[in-house]
Amino acid sequence: MRPHSTRITQPTPAERVHAILHAAQSMTVISDGCHTEVHRLDGAGAGHIHLHAPGQDNPPSAHERRPVRLEFTDIAPTAVRDRLRARVTVTGLLALPYSDESPESTCMEFGQALLKDDQGRHFVSLDQLCAVTPDPVTGSEADMLTHLVDSHQELVPLLVRLVQPRPAKGMLRAIPLAMDRYGVTLRLEYPVTHTDVRLPFATPLGNIDQAGTQIRGLLAAARRASHRGRLIV
Repeated sequence: MRPHSTRITQPTPAERVHAILHAAQSMTVISDGCHTEVHRLDGAGAGHIHLHAPGQDNPPSAHERRPVRLEFTDIAPTAVRDRLRARVTVTGLLALPYSDESPESTCMEFGQALLKDDQGRHFVSLDQLCAVTPDPVTGSEADMLTHLVDSHQELVPLLVRLVQPRPAKGMLRAIPLAMDRYGVTLRLEYPVTHTDVRLPFATPLGNIDQAGTQIRGLLAAARRASHRGRLIV
């Protein structure tokens, strides 16, 4: 468990995997040497396949079960450079050969999940995944970020004033990359590279209705930081 005294500013690997699975609109199922692209998941993510712990659902004997790998790609909804944010791979065993038209073949014994992102590789167990409290931002992240870029682009440079240390000279632009219950991530793009910075909310969101208040809090803090900067100059 996380220490209560520590301020949480970003999701755990298990929270990220949970969010990616539930936001996914497509996945690749790899089993028996076949790659099957599954689309139109309608926000169910791996819900298209029933994940269960080993020993549950009375699967067939071990020699009849088939290894399977589910692959998910997390793509930024905004037009940032290098839109790939993460990859998630879920491995396990199927009771029957996979077919998206056969409910009996979509019963999967969970092995492990692997998250790959710019922070490295993170393995997540089924217990960790089941213990996650769903992020209220997951289903609205894409709409909120694209709305910020399309309708309130002037607010993004304001948010950059919260970045510490200050961005290096030569920054071309800043674009919202991600948003979760803990805050907003900006991508700062330079001529040949980029860097990502977290702007944490004062407190994590308990529900999506709190998002507007927390974002306004970040903007207010940015304006105060700008005002202090002018006084110093």
